[in-house]
Amino acid sequence: MRILILKRINVLLGAGLVSLLTLSLVIYPEAGVNAAIGGMKIFWEIVFPSLLPFFVLSEIMLGMGVVHFLGVLLEPLMRPLFNVPGVGAFALSMGLAAGYPMDAVITGKFRRNKMCTRVEGERLLSFTNTADPLFIFGAVAVGMFGRPALGITLATAHYVASFTVGIIFKYYHYNDQPLPDGFRDSSGKEGIFNRAVRALFKARREDGRPFGRLMGDAVKESMTTLLMICGFIMLFSVLVKVTAIFGILNMITPVIGNILKVFKISPELATSVFNGILEIDLGAMAASSASVPLLDKAIITSWIIAWSGLSVHGQVASVIHDTDIRMVPYVIARLLHGLFAAFYTWLLLGPLAIAIAPVSRWATPAGAKFNPLDRIVLTGKQQLIILGILLAASLLIHFSNKYVLVRTKKK
Repeated sequence: MRILILKRINVLLGAGLVSLLTLSLVIYPEAGVNAAIGGMKIFWEIVFPSLLPFFVLSEIMLGMGVVHFLGVLLEPLMRPLFNVPGVGAFALSMGLAAGYPMDAVITGKFRRNKMCTRVEGERLLSFTNTADPLFIFGAVAVGMFGRPALGITLATAHYVASFTVGIIFKYYHYNDQPLPDGFRDSSGKEGIFNRAVRALFKARREDGRPFGRLMGDAVKESMTTLLMICGFIMLFSVLVKVTAIFGILNMITPVIGNILKVFKISPELATSVFNGILEIDLGAMAASSASVPLLDKAIITSWIIAWSGLSVHGQVASVIHDTDIRMVPYVIARLLHGLFAAFYTWLLLGPLAIAIAPVSRWATPAGAKFNPLDRIVLTGKQQLIILGILLAASLLIHFSNKYVLVRTKKK
């Protein structure tokens, strides 16, 4: 009975919110249209050119068996560290380089192709949902704060917090059995490179689509996903505007301000926290322009980037909706990510008093703007570097363990 009542309450709340949003667009059409145009501008100038090439390439790499090849090589690193299959490193590297929701798109494909279990997919989403370095250094540190060197602190806190969450989620449903990959040589006679090549050929044979059809399907699916992402960005841009128009913001910010006081953070950042709960760009922009100490602004901005906003959560839900991956573990992971990122930022700028280094090579001079080609090139370089580091670490672990095993047998 209680469950039925809760379901009905949820239905009523949902219907009320949708009706309120529709009514606001009728009463304030100009404000709604301007907010939607702003969201469209963000998508067209930043999201679309940044993600389209990598959406298409990831689909082609899956069909050609390249991801399966990398998965075998990366298993020695990803399985003991995060308790996920080796292919998870591909989602990790693409997420780090291209940003959200690239990781969710790839994780959804893994689950549909039976390359991971439901639990492994949920573990993957827990720590691969990250902002790309270009956003942290270029958009936030330079564009919003005007402090390029601050990007080093924000990025360090963001990625260390992400890996912390990944290690914690390693123990989530720890006893669940992983899917057999079919490429593991139990006798130990077949080398890792031979297994990787065998995995590539098997995946390509099972896919079977001609290259032309594979490319066409990749473009079609990528465009569908990106248009859905565009819709979410525009919707939440309008939603943020509506909350301000109807005074909802004024009702909620005092509550958020009292919570911030508990953590000795300026309550003036309550508005930026509320905006950040809904949409990451609006929240980070509001935090950077607030007249409060830099430490407080950096902590809240770090939390907002890690939380990533309900807009991104909606995008993630939309790209995994036809899988059995659940959203509850993902949301819990985002809360943990935000708390760890805020704590590490406070640690780096506060007690540890680490001097911020000069402008990183990932950063850009103040006032600089990236055109779409620059974004694609830089994101591609980042992805290759990250994947190269992960591959080197995985192979080092593999051959180190093999060498230790051989020496033990000889004794």
